[in-house]
Amino acid sequence: MPRDYCRQCQPDDGLGFEFTFAFQPIVNVMTREVYAYEALVRGPQGEGAETVLSQLDTTNRYQFDQEARVSAIRLASALFGKTDAKLSLNIMPNAVYDPVRCLRATLRAAKEYDFPLTRLMFEFTEHERVADVAHLRRIARHYASCGFITAIDDFGAGFAGLRFLAEFVPNVVKIDRHLVRELQHDRVRQAIINAILTVARDLDITIVAEGIETADEYGFLVDMGVELFQGYYFARPAFEQVPAVSFGGPITLGVNTYAGTVPSAT
Repeated sequence: MPRDYCRQCQPDDGLGFEFTFAFQPIVNVMTREVYAYEALVRGPQGEGAETVLSQLDTTNRYQFDQEARVSAIRLASALFGKTDAKLSLNIMPNAVYDPVRCLRATLRAAKEYDFPLTRLMFEFTEHERVADVAHLRRIARHYASCGFITAIDDFGAGFAGLRFLAEFVPNVVKIDRHLVRELQHDRVRQAIINAILTVARDLDITIVAEGIETADEYGFLVDMGVELFQGYYFARPAFEQVPAVSFGGPITLGVNTYAGTVPSAT
């Protein structure tokens, strides 16, 4: 057994199933470049994420977390390693028992596949209940010290809300798709997102609006100061490849009806 692994991360009987990834871009609509590609777990024939994640339990989630990172880095290096785009990885805080030891395989893979550490972004999702927030904070701080980008995914839809953000200040916050859906017709959601943008500006956090599906949602958020987007409007996930990206039509700023104070983009 390699010295980089403990028995929790690589049990003798193996993982027991196969998986791979699809990739979906996060785009900067101002520079018209891909900011990052998010690695989305899939079955070996392109099956949805749930077919893989439903097979995880306490006996294999540590090993899955390790193998998923290595596999995603290997694929990313082959697909877009020569670009400046970042690789965004979803992590399960409850599968990281020690921030230092559980990074060894990741660091080794980044070196082996020549993928810079500064282009790795780790997304902590609010949807996984974290029993030990102090442990979460230790993970995030150690990752930041290694030069990784840290992000909160699905912000506004999970267990912890603002408390989750208060436990550690990430580099990136991804606003959940349910908050941006039909935003242009909902002044309550407009006010909530404006408050998030104000906090982000004060804490030097970059905002990503995810789940964008229409030109109206896109245009309204650009008018509010958002520059980074993810969603079907720009590109759907592509199985083991990077998809073609549509950056949308030209945006005319200042035409929306939002009446709040619009912060500058971070």
